[in-house]
Amino acid sequence: MKNTEQLENPHINRQELFLLVTPILGFFPAMWILFRQKASPQDRAVSRLIVTLTLIWLLGNILLQLGSEIGESGTVTLLLINSLLTTSYFIITFGLMVRVWKRQPLWLPGISQIAEKVVGKHL
Repeated sequence: MKNTEQLENPHINRQELFLLVTPILGFFPAMWILFRQKASPQDRAVSRLIVTLTLIWLLGNILLQLGSEIGESGTVTLLLINSLLTTSYFIITFGLMVRVWKRQPLWLPGISQIAEKVVGKHL
């Protein structure tokens, strides 16, 4: 019996991982992988991480925007925190892209555990 891992093109897997780790746009293929149920465990773990990271960013962004619009005082502070959250999200995803390029495992302390417990439980 032939080993199927030797027949697979490693560049295709890296391209898929680059697509998944792309900020904001990678959320949609990650959700597709989670709902498809035919992906490898590694692809599912990366997809859970990306979905969790994007949902944390999106929820924080929405809540901070609402807080800055509703509240009279501290509007500048909330907008500054919102910009820091967005910048952090893009820097983290860029760091994940670098890890894909270096062929290192995609893992973030804290967020990976949340992804496995919460998102892994529901998807």
